[in-house]
Amino acid sequence: MAGGVRRKAAASPAGSTAPLWGKLRALWQDKHLVLFRAEYTLLVVSVLWFLEIGINVWVIQKVAYTEIDWKAYMDEVEGVINGTYDYTQLKGDTGPLVYPAGFVYIFTALYYLTSHGANIRLGQYIFAVFYLVTLLLVFRIYYRTKKVPPYVFFFVCCASYRIHSIFVLRLFNDPVAMMLLFAAVNLFMDGNWTLGCALYSLAVSVKMNVLLFAPGLLFLLLTEFGLIRTIPKLLLCAGIQLLLGLPFLLDNPIGYVSRAFDLGRQFMFKWTVNWRFLPEWLFLSRYFHLLLLTAHLLTLLLFALRRWKRPGENLFELLKQPSQRSVAPQKNLNQRSQIVLVLFTSNFIGMCFSRSLHYQFYVWYFHTLPFLLWSGGVKKLAHLLRVLILGLIELSWNTYPSTNSSSAALHVCHFIILLCLWLAPPPPPPSAPGETPQTSDKDKRH
Repeated sequence: MAGGVRRKAAASPAGSTAPLWGKLRALWQDKHLVLFRAEYTLLVVSVLWFLEIGINVWVIQKVAYTEIDWKAYMDEVEGVINGTYDYTQLKGDTGPLVYPAGFVYIFTALYYLTSHGANIRLGQYIFAVFYLVTLLLVFRIYYRTKKVPPYVFFFVCCASYRIHSIFVLRLFNDPVAMMLLFAAVNLFMDGNWTLGCALYSLAVSVKMNVLLFAPGLLFLLLTEFGLIRTIPKLLLCAGIQLLLGLPFLLDNPIGYVSRAFDLGRQFMFKWTVNWRFLPEWLFLSRYFHLLLLTAHLLTLLLFALRRWKRPGENLFELLKQPSQRSVAPQKNLNQRSQIVLVLFTSNFIGMCFSRSLHYQFYVWYFHTLPFLLWSGGVKKLAHLLRVLILGLIELSWNTYPSTNSSSAALHVCHFIILLCLWLAPPPPPPSAPGETPQTSDKDKRH
């Protein structure tokens, strides 16, 4: 009997490993499907993330750093450190300071960490960490929405020279703003709307491009809370901007607002990626800018009316509190995907109608493109064609200086993606009276 007991005890560890071996056996049997099945997303992105550590180290060590704005950033924050709070007096080698106060605080920290900006190599490694954190946040979005086959994630990270360059070879502030933005998107997906709005506002304070997500975020807040309960979250966003900018607002309020949030700033034609095929006089024309703004707003309105809201819903119903609406808000397993789709589409529409796109602006939407492409409504748009569109966009952003052809190709790709998004089916219709919508235990409001 004792021997029998010993045999059972000895067999126990082997039995505990049986599920693991079963999973490994199933993985080996499905090895040809690992790159195509969404359930293997976590495995694929984990491998890619660790691979990216080596890639970033290799790029930093082997590819020459290019000075563009880092020294200017350091000069600008050095002026603040020396006691200048008038934004009109703060400038660097490339021009005046044109970013909100959050930029000043973050790059002041980087100023001290990098020995007053002199230790550029350390700055590159810090930005490599920003890159890896951004990838983690982006991969989590894709893992939780399961919209995109795993093989596409190779193009989200390893395959883009331009994105690695923007992060670790140029040290632009754009990646910092987008890192904070993707953190906010993750919080929105988790139902942490208040903290998400705080992080979103912090991202805006680093660079104003994050405002392109604002129309989508406003729509989501109204959908989730109604007008009355949305107002405190908008006040939170505004309050963070006011608090961060307070030292500069007290010194020269008009100077701070006009510099940090200059919506009418003129861009130089020689740097444009998207409008190279236009004559320069038209590119600089205020009437052309007004036309783009009108098209931008109309497209947002059309998507809000016909694609973001559910069929049969009245847009004005969103102003009411959810409990007072004729149809209760639907909670279903696709809610996270809808949150991401609305935010990413809002930003993408802004990119399509931008007055000018410079090379570092690629990071504004690069990580969102696969989600948008695989969320489109054209079923016959084959996987290969989607990958070709990603490749053509990458080629357009890597063509320096931009050409008529590269700019035109970029607009064609944008149009195809926008058309696919328009043809995508809207969210499910409201539940019938008395019908209980499906809910997820993770869907909660804060």
